[in-house]
Amino acid sequence: MREVKKVKVGDLEFGNGKIYVQSMLNVPAENIEKSVEQAKALEKAGCEIIRAAVPRIEDVPLITALKNAVSVPIVADIHFDYKIALACVEAGVDKVRINPGNIGGAENVKAVADACRKNNVPIRIGVNSGSLEKELLAKYGKPTAEALVESALSHVRLLNNCDFDDIVISIKSSNVKLMIAAYRLLAKQTNYPLHLGVTEAGTERMGLIKSSVGIGSLLCDEIGDTIRVSLTADPIKEVYAAKDILKACGMGSGVEIISCPTCGRTKIDLISLANQVEDMLKDVDKPIKVAVMGCAVNGPGEAREADIGVAGGNGEGLIFKKGEILRKVPENLILKELKKEIEKL
Repeated sequence: MREVKKVKVGDLEFGNGKIYVQSMLNVPAENIEKSVEQAKALEKAGCEIIRAAVPRIEDVPLITALKNAVSVPIVADIHFDYKIALACVEAGVDKVRINPGNIGGAENVKAVADACRKNNVPIRIGVNSGSLEKELLAKYGKPTAEALVESALSHVRLLNNCDFDDIVISIKSSNVKLMIAAYRLLAKQTNYPLHLGVTEAGTERMGLIKSSVGIGSLLCDEIGDTIRVSLTADPIKEVYAAKDILKACGMGSGVEIISCPTCGRTKIDLISLANQVEDMLKDVDKPIKVAVMGCAVNGPGEAREADIGVAGGNGEGLIFKKGEILRKVPENLILKELKKEIEKL
């Protein structure tokens, strides 16, 4: 298992084996009321770290408002202007996302590093394949894993030269294979916590697929400390997607739902039932496995590892627990009876 340097973000600690879910506000920074409303919704959905873009110095009051509204750590996303970083640190932000190499020279880097050190605020270095330095593109010919890693480590050195070491790194790409290769290479060369993500992953459907492949592959390699699923969608959907990826990798909490793909033996509306069960349990935090199966053939038998489940029949369903049948219920009562049994667990 990869040894990871411990870095605190608010009350959370990277490097302790837990993978933290984060997302980013997509409301304009000047709209503080709507930003706060969205932050509260994200926290309620299970988001553990919330990032907000702070494009102008005038937008810094957003950080104060968010800190007063939610209890999860707040990250300020800053590009180019080091003075915004200093102001966000003063406003009480929990982490700063900024690249030291593009904020205007050694004096500016030192100013940000000193302020962050004084206030125990870590810095995330975020390298993207679409914004690699010109000299690295010239050296490697195109964005490569080696180029991304070299860029990230050059930013790290700028902070290390200022005696700053509370660093988190991300090296994202919209190319999934490149993203995976880059993180694997970086994980061999540094022990800093890693923020995983496929950048510009796409719409809800394709973005989830690309993020599952990219983030999931790395998590199964025991690489990564925090994840953000980037979707062109409501940020709350990013949170649920991230939680589902963690569950699929055996690292998440909450309900895991297994369901069969249906076949000619299915006599109930299983697709609708499975979707209703998923929606019913999306905010339930019990560490249980729930099975929604199409028929008795692959019901209690194949899903015997499930804590609770249902197997469809002809207009009815068998409610079962750990492979043992509890009772038979009419199709229109399956959801109600399943919920009743889950509440007992």
